[in-house]
Amino acid sequence: MDMGLNNKTALVTGSTKGIGKAIAVELAKEGVNVLINGRSYEEVERTVNEMKSNFPATSPQNAAADIVDTRQREALFEKYPDIDILVNNTGIYEIMLYEDVDDEIWEKYFRTNVLAANGLSKFYLPKMLKKDYGRIIFIASEEAIMPSGQMPQYTMTKSMLLSLSKSLSKLTRGTEVTVNTIMPGPTLSENVRQIIDGVYANEDMTFSEKEKKFMTANLPQSEIQRFIKPIEIGRLAAFVCSPYASAFKGSPIRMDGGMVPTIF
Repeated sequence: MDMGLNNKTALVTGSTKGIGKAIAVELAKEGVNVLINGRSYEEVERTVNEMKSNFPATSPQNAAADIVDTRQREALFEKYPDIDILVNNTGIYEIMLYEDVDDEIWEKYFRTNVLAANGLSKFYLPKMLKKDYGRIIFIASEEAIMPSGQMPQYTMTKSMLLSLSKSLSKLTRGTEVTVNTIMPGPTLSENVRQIIDGVYANEDMTFSEKEKKFMTANLPQSEIQRFIKPIEIGRLAAFVCSPYASAFKGSPIRMDGGMVPTIF
């Protein structure tokens, strides 16, 4: 299906691996010129070259920057002042006991998972409104509406993204600009794959067998009983970025594999 995104420009933060890279790839498949972002210039450049090789009709660019750093964000704005799509994907997470989360950690998560995304949105949203077209997507988590209790500092920030998305969406009334949030469930990132392999390092099983055993033991509430593939989230994001998704306004869009047991 042609998503009607040819020649659009998208900034996808944290797009050298995992969900961010999958979103960048799916957008490039639709003819989008993707600005690849990450903190390491070399890692970003490798991803840009890979994108150029796989999608030669597009013009991927190196948008390396630590978006948590205000000065680096400003430099990014100067280099790329106008985009059509912003995907706020960058985030940090770690299982932690509540009593171990001190004020410095709370602030680190707030700056990284919320303020960085807000800073980008605050710059690009007015420009999108002026030209009457644009897409902003925040990548949250099922933890935003179903906290497990294992990552309170992470969960808080993902819940905040839902509120921020809805608030910004109110500013787009009557325009072809949309602001939405995608909430993935447990996803098979590179790190997760390594963790699963490590848990069953001494067992003679295929990865799919390890994955199923891990899900049964640790995530029995999942209805798909496997990790979500990053490409699945990438495809959803590409649709939400398309003109066909213009009626999604301030929507929390779940792709959680059935993790959330409630209707809403």
